[in-house]
Amino acid sequence: MTASGGKEGEVMKLVTIVGSERLSAGDVSAARDAAAAAGMDAGAARWTEADAVAEFSGTGPAAAVRDAVEVAVPHADVIVQTAAERKRRLFIADMDSTMITVECIDELADYAGLKAEISAVTEAAMRGEIDFIGALEGRVALLAQLPVSAIDACLRDRVRLSPGAQTLVRTLRRHGVYTLLVSGGFTRFTGPVAEMIGFDEARANVLETHGDVLTGKVVPPIVDANAKREALTGAAQERGIALAETIAIGDGANDLLMVEKAGLGVAYHAKPKLADAADMRIRRGDLTVLLHALGIPRADWVAG
Repeated sequence: MTASGGKEGEVMKLVTIVGSERLSAGDVSAARDAAAAAGMDAGAARWTEADAVAEFSGTGPAAAVRDAVEVAVPHADVIVQTAAERKRRLFIADMDSTMITVECIDELADYAGLKAEISAVTEAAMRGEIDFIGALEGRVALLAQLPVSAIDACLRDRVRLSPGAQTLVRTLRRHGVYTLLVSGGFTRFTGPVAEMIGFDEARANVLETHGDVLTGKVVPPIVDANAKREALTGAAQERGIALAETIAIGDGANDLLMVEKAGLGVAYHAKPKLADAADMRIRRGDLTVLLHALGIPRADWVAG
């Protein structure tokens, strides 16, 4: 996830600070001091959005600089990336708890009276504490005989888009970025969600049905962490896009491999395992923080 050519610390980096509340000149000064203490020869800062977003450049260790600036300005999201690779051409995103606010399987389980039991397994899987495939198959098995109509009700009553989701994806598409929603969840959710948000394409697991009920099985192959990484590399190869020009975003351990593989790996209000591995962590703001990271001014955003 670092640029090729030269040592990592010698490549010019761009530091972007996006305030979740008012960003002051003092905050920016503290950020530059923290970056310098972490080994960056930080240049002069400039405002890209008054009282909200500021940037400066320099050479130095990206992760150490990011960590230091996050501590210095705790009410901001901090992005440190290779300046020459800021433009991206492929965006791949997780769905549950990333592009939408809920875990669909947990909400669906509520219709079977099993939400507490299934949610505990989901949480453990997203933290990387248990095997994803086994956890998925086990949870789906508990939904056997649940009416398919519960999915429609869940979509209507429980699924909500994450703040900034439509603006992010529609703006990326306007700027020529191919957008792919890939989920360890289910096609009956990803299809409608992808359409609502504006993705080019969606991939997910298929729930097996018999008549008007779920059988409790998932049709293979299962979309797991490896499949998500392969979706990233395959989509990039098909379109002649270098991995350095890709973005992957997610919130849990099942997103780890694609986030590590992407040119810019993003953790969105994420579990610790993914947050520790990502290049960029959105901890405070919504999904439009990523547009600031890519240098797309607000005037060029497509409203959701």
